[in-house]
Amino acid sequence: MTIELRSARADEMGQLGLLAAYVYGGSYGDGEQNLSSTANKPEWTLCAFDGQQMASMFCTIPFTMRAAGRALPMGGITSVGTLPEFRRRGLMGSLMRQSLADMAERGQSVASLWASQAAIYQRYQFAMTSILRQYTIDTADLRYHSTDNYTAHRVTREKADTAFDDLKSLYIEFVADRMFYLHRSRALWHNNMLEEISDDGPVRIAVSRDADGRPTGYVIYTLRSGKVSHESRSQELKVREILWQSIDAYRSLWDFLGAHDLVGRIRWDSAPADDPLPELLAEPRLLHARDHEGAWFRIVDVKKALVGRGYVDDGEISIAVADDPLTPWNDGTYRLTVENGIADVSKTNGSSDLQVSIKALASLYTGFRTANELASWGMVRGQVDAIARAGRLFGVAHAPHCPDHF
Repeated sequence: MTIELRSARADEMGQLGLLAAYVYGGSYGDGEQNLSSTANKPEWTLCAFDGQQMASMFCTIPFTMRAAGRALPMGGITSVGTLPEFRRRGLMGSLMRQSLADMAERGQSVASLWASQAAIYQRYQFAMTSILRQYTIDTADLRYHSTDNYTAHRVTREKADTAFDDLKSLYIEFVADRMFYLHRSRALWHNNMLEEISDDGPVRIAVSRDADGRPTGYVIYTLRSGKVSHESRSQELKVREILWQSIDAYRSLWDFLGAHDLVGRIRWDSAPADDPLPELLAEPRLLHARDHEGAWFRIVDVKKALVGRGYVDDGEISIAVADDPLTPWNDGTYRLTVENGIADVSKTNGSSDLQVSIKALASLYTGFRTANELASWGMVRGQVDAIARAGRLFGVAHAPHCPDHF
């Protein structure tokens, strides 16, 4: 067998669609024209061919993500799979190795993906760096422990086409200093938050506004009856996203959702880890909160990633990155110096204050794990003062979160 690694041509994207249809069991559609073949471009693909047959596929979408106040190019890995008759031959490892090198060449210093199986991607040094928190609550249980110092904002239902500019502006402001949120193109908006799914019902939008009529937050949701086994409240309301400028706006949006008297279940599958609702409710356990793994993250180019991130504190530290056969250009020790939140990074032959694997660095970089946590688990090594400095340097204002699937 002679295997060739190359991008798929436009006339071969149908093969990619059929491969994805088989590998994913029709999750994204059957036939050549499914989501995998139509949402990806040939130049985003790297595939393994046995002659004219596509044996394995790998796609990388060019994204920009927020990195604690900075915009950072990111490779969004998607539509990965191999036909069963070609498995156990190292094709995926070859595609991963070449794709990471290509990302580094393109200036995509980090990569992310939604893992079909965590074990596959942990061996490639991806780290889980966000969680999706699921809430399931009856509207009758949305009671607050306090109403002090609360100023209600007016919430109105609006149409997507007329409200889109407000949604986009609120989103840009909300994610500005956050970690891992994506810059959303119009296509990403419509393929995720505004996507119509017939079983859930039409996409609805409500916008909160202050006393002067300025938008202060929004909720995107769907509403469908017959989803809950309840004699008088059989409707289910599914939240897609809630964004807010203030806690008053956030509380007002939940008041609006709670006013749906025929809803027996509000469900939100992708709340961030630091969502404030549990702190507001009289009985937070009635949220029935459950955490699920979110997106996975990897450092592609250590130097560019460290330079491209924002920082909440100034300081200096030297970090030794353990040898990684997939990205050998990253091996070595880096001196990170931060002044006024801006990083200067250089490779050094000197000693290191901190020793990490490329996987542990991803967890530290995003703020998903603190330096203290990683050190206590044996995933970061260094003196006590170095661990403390790393904790300050890599601190984040908000928990990392990526609500957009790709």
